[in-house]
Amino acid sequence: MKYGKILLSGLLLAGGTLPGLAQRPAAADSAAAADVPAVPIEVRVGRVAYRGDSIPHVIMPTFYKYPPLTFKNAREAARYNRLVANVKKLLPLARLAKYTVIETYEYLETLPDEEARREHLRRVEEGLKKQYAPTLKRLSRTQGRLLVKLIDRECGQTGYRIAQAFIGSFKANMYQTLAFCFGNSLTRRYDPEGDDRFTERVVRMVESGQL
Repeated sequence: MKYGKILLSGLLLAGGTLPGLAQRPAAADSAAAADVPAVPIEVRVGRVAYRGDSIPHVIMPTFYKYPPLTFKNAREAARYNRLVANVKKLLPLARLAKYTVIETYEYLETLPDEEARREHLRRVEEGLKKQYAPTLKRLSRTQGRLLVKLIDRECGQTGYRIAQAFIGSFKANMYQTLAFCFGNSLTRRYDPEGDDRFTERVVRMVESGQL
């Protein structure tokens, strides 16, 4: 089961510890945005029996209704708008981590031995680094912290445990130390009822297409 906790999650978390070493130019933000897909709006369509026939059965995304936000000043409003922009940018990466873990685990279960599994993981890791490392390096410190929490939300476990399963305890501790030096931590938990309640609000509204 250890392979069910690995791969892109570990790569994203490792990459997310390093951003913010320098301010990025505005052009870098637009370039990074082009690398990250938008969160798809999920609409499920099926068929159900009705009076001897069948009719389409469509399940639309949940519509969330929250009380309007009131901001004390322009700075608070700007902070919330940045949160919305960051969630839209980073949620697809957190989702990608979850789906990659699931798909890779299922494929690894079909391989005959440990050597074949390690070789497959090595090839996948190389491909992920080539495709996503440039995007991760452009993240700010705030975005790196948010990414760690969103991966915890999507995968259901701390970033440290994912990194530990992916790269081993020694390297996980090394990345945790490095993250700490830049104000991050792979042991951060996502708390939708507490510190991350506004993030959870934004995530739900992004998922449903309301933002």
